[in-house]
Amino acid sequence: MTLAQRAMERLQAWPDLMAGPASCGTGKALRSVRDEIVHFHSSRDVDLHLTRRAIQRIHSDLAGSSAIHLLPGSGWVTIHLDCEADIDLLLSLVSIALKAHQAPPADDDGRRPAGCNFRRVTVLPRDAVAGG
Repeated sequence: MTLAQRAMERLQAWPDLMAGPASCGTGKALRSVRDEIVHFHSSRDVDLHLTRRAIQRIHSDLAGSSAIHLLPGSGWVTIHLDCEADIDLLLSLVSIALKAHQAPPADDDGRRPAGCNFRRVTVLPRDAVAGG
């Protein structure tokens, strides 16, 4: 079982999340009653809809993780799952995302939220980055 499958299996047990196809057209999604929260695009790459406000609030913590990739202006973060600790990180961030999505559906400034980061973020394996 891949890391993404293990993460999705754990998250599907949460009562606030429902599974379905990702609106971007690639992979599976988990959504709350109001919004899509997580997109599983591959066996290791996950987009998480945190909202811009939540990302701003915890930006320094997010930027310090080699598993997380931020795209300026996006309310989504891309998480590359390399180990079990990355799954734990994802689950913690999903909790933050669910809380952030209890606010009005427009993403923080009245604009409609943009789609996920799929095809806008290139993720390199950590060992390729460290060895380069």
